[in-house]
Amino acid sequence: MTEEYAVLYVVPTPLGNLADLTHRAEEILRAVPWIAAEDTRHSGPLLKQLGVRARTIPAHRHNEHEAAARIVERLRAGEAVALLSDAGTPGISDPGARVVAAVRAAGCKIVPLPGPCAAITALSASGLVDEHFLFYGFLPSKGGQRRQALEALRDQACALVFYEAPHRVLETVADMASVFGERTLVVARELTKLFESIHALPLSSALAWLQEDANRQRGEFVLILSGAPAEAECGDGERVLKLLLGEGLPVKQAAKLASQITGMAKNALYERALALKS
Repeated sequence: MTEEYAVLYVVPTPLGNLADLTHRAEEILRAVPWIAAEDTRHSGPLLKQLGVRARTIPAHRHNEHEAAARIVERLRAGEAVALLSDAGTPGISDPGARVVAAVRAAGCKIVPLPGPCAAITALSASGLVDEHFLFYGFLPSKGGQRRQALEALRDQACALVFYEAPHRVLETVADMASVFGERTLVVARELTKLFESIHALPLSSALAWLQEDANRQRGEFVLILSGAPAEAECGDGERVLKLLLGEGLPVKQAAKLASQITGMAKNALYERALALKS
């Protein structure tokens, strides 16, 4: 296969298992004269294994504008460039989007290749029956901003897909449980790698499950949360709240129990309980 000239190829690379590189991607990487890589040290072993002789351009989060200018220059000179991130698909919670935007603005051709993506890989094995999903990617690293972002997603009826790093996964799952109440969480870890793990469990017990074994906190995570309950279930939540409050339970305890019974978000039930109490 001979590559087209003056084309930016967006090339997904394996999440871990090198056998997941498509035949088309392999041919493109061998054929192009230039490869723009998020981290040339990370991509180096893969390119060496394939016998790739292309020259490389660093294109990471901190130099994306400069890298885009170099790539456009190569394309205008009639040369093809393959764009890589460290793993998965460039531009999906990885550098690459600014490069693609600059290349499009310059009027050059862009050819995307299908291939590995952690979000789609995890979704396919989640078993969640939500008809739609919303890909969020990485949440803010600071606790207050993270909880605020989660609150904004609380009423989404679709499955929610997040990426998370190992050193923040416990905090993130704790915040999810606080905001969303009783839902299903799918914890997908180290996808396609030796210690791959995909586990579905109630959100309320997810933090304890992760804490039971330090190995469960290692690796790169995809967290998938089932969508908000349907409107009919919201009515059930208020009915349960009224019964619990009628039995004299404090607002906080009534909201917690109603969340466990109905699967609705505890915070939403707490606010509704305050309104009913007043």
